[in-house]
Amino acid sequence: MKKIGFVLLHYRDVANTKACIDSLCAMVPVADLQLSIYVIDNNSPDPFPSETISHKNARIYIVRNTENLGYTGGMNSGIVRALKDGSEYVAVLNNDTIIDKHFLTAVAAFIREKRPMGILVPKIYFYPGSEFHYERYKEAERGKVIWYAGGIIDWDNVLASHNGVDEVDTGQFAEVSETTFATGCCIIFPKEILDQVGMFDNRYYLYYEDIDLSMRIKRAGYHLYFIPDAIMWHKNAKSAGGSGSLLQEYFITRNRMLFAMKYAPYRAKLAILREGFSYLFRGRTWQKRAVIDFFLQRLGKGTFRIEHAKN
Repeated sequence: MKKIGFVLLHYRDVANTKACIDSLCAMVPVADLQLSIYVIDNNSPDPFPSETISHKNARIYIVRNTENLGYTGGMNSGIVRALKDGSEYVAVLNNDTIIDKHFLTAVAAFIREKRPMGILVPKIYFYPGSEFHYERYKEAERGKVIWYAGGIIDWDNVLASHNGVDEVDTGQFAEVSETTFATGCCIIFPKEILDQVGMFDNRYYLYYEDIDLSMRIKRAGYHLYFIPDAIMWHKNAKSAGGSGSLLQEYFITRNRMLFAMKYAPYRAKLAILREGFSYLFRGRTWQKRAVIDFFLQRLGKGTFRIEHAKN
C-alpha cells in the first residue's frame, strides 16, 4: 500500500483548518492509498488544539514549529515529516480549502496511468462567496467559478496568471494537460522528485515559491500535470489577510524581483529593475520597503512582521 501525506499550514484560523481536515477525512477512501494528514502549527498565536484530532479515515499528526517559518519553512517542515514517515506522495495544501470527496480517487486513478513522472495540481474553484466578482454570478454558478485550471507566465512582465480564473466551469478545462506552473494552494509531489529537486526555497518565505519550485522541477526534466477530476475549493487568501493585503504587497513585490533575476529573459530583468527603482520614488510604503530589502538581500521573512499586516 502506498502512503500519501497531506501537509497543511495552520496560522491563526482554527475554524478553516478544522473544516479543511474534515473535508480531507470525508474523501472516499482508496484501497491502495493510505492517508495521513500533517497539521503544521506555524507558531500560531491561536494554536491548533490537539484534542480535536482523530478520525477513522486518516492518521492525523500535529507538528508545532517554535517560530513562524512562513509558507516555505512551514511546508518544508511538514514535507520532511511526511517523508520520514514513509510517504511516497506528499500533498501541500492551503488550510483555507475544502476538498471534494472524490479527490483522492481522481489522484489515485491518475497515478495508475503511469505517465512520465511529474507533480500534480487539481482544478480549484473559488469557495462560494469568495469570488473576486461575487455579484457577477447566479446562485447556481457559485462553487463552479474557476480559481485555477493550470497556469501561465508572461515572461515579458514576469507575471503569473491562472487559466480560467473568474470563468464559470462549463467543461472548458476537462482534459488532463501540462501546465507552466503549479499553485502552492495544492501540489502533489512524488517522493522521487522531492529527493532530486528539493523543497521550497526559504528565501521567498511567502509567494512565488511555488513558481520557483515549478521552474526547478521542469528544468530537472519532470512534468507538471493539471488533473481536472481532482477538485477543491479555495477561500482565496484568507490566511494572508485577504487579497491585496500589505503582506501580499510586500512579499509579492520583493519576490517577483527575486524570481525575475533568476529566471527571466535579460530584457525582462532590466524592465523589472527599472520598475523597482520607480517604486523607490513613487511606490507605496511596503513596495518601497520590499525593493530595498531585495537590493540588500534581506530575504526570507525580510523586514515585514505580522503586526504590520493590520496597519
